[in-house]
Amino acid sequence: MRPWSPIPIHECGEPLLPLPAELHRLEPHPYARLGAPYGEGASPFRLRQGVITRLLEAQRRLQQHTPDCRLAIFDAWRPIAVQRFMVAHATAEECAARGVDPSRPSPELQAVEQEVGRFWAPPSDNPATPPPHSTGAAVDLTLASRDGEPWDLGSPIDALGPVSHPEHFAELARDASDPTRRQQAALFHERRATLAAVMHQAGFAQHPNEWWHFSHGDQLWAWRTGVRQAIYGRSGGGS
Repeated sequence: MRPWSPIPIHECGEPLLPLPAELHRLEPHPYARLGAPYGEGASPFRLRQGVITRLLEAQRRLQQHTPDCRLAIFDAWRPIAVQRFMVAHATAEECAARGVDPSRPSPELQAVEQEVGRFWAPPSDNPATPPPHSTGAAVDLTLASRDGEPWDLGSPIDALGPVSHPEHFAELARDASDPTRRQQAALFHERRATLAAVMHQAGFAQHPNEWWHFSHGDQLWAWRTGVRQAIYGRSGGGS
């Protein structure tokens, strides 16, 4: 259970639409490339209509602040089958990195599952507790140059651990003894803060553990903003 799981959902019925050309997509899509089961003709680059409107507003604000920069979309709509696939993939990769046998219950495996669970929502089939991306309300994104080259924000999208927390580099930028490391940390923090600022100004809420994850209208957004109910529940991908 997430802290936002008890929040009720009153589905507004807004359609799930393809991202417009103004929003840059990072392709090939990372999960589709791994073989994630989207289904024939189902594109991950879709979001609810109101979310797309807010993304375009965030990009407008970004380009007013930093004209040579644009938003770059890493991932958007994610069906439950893909969520299940990616949780299994992330768990297997973390087990391999730590030398943990994923087929044998152990405290080490439990630690891996807990760490993965801090970043990947459970693939719940319960319509009352949908993973954020399954609603079409959540987007993973970064900053990029005008020609679409992603900027470095200090850690890859989907990296596990404290390095991916939104404020991770703020303390390093303040306290690092090495000037080069301090300057680099300050740059990463500035870029993360810029992304967060334009997204918040456009009405999005940020995942507490992930610098790249923002949503509007889902349970996480309602929890972070104090709204009493979510307006987007799980979407099957039809428009």
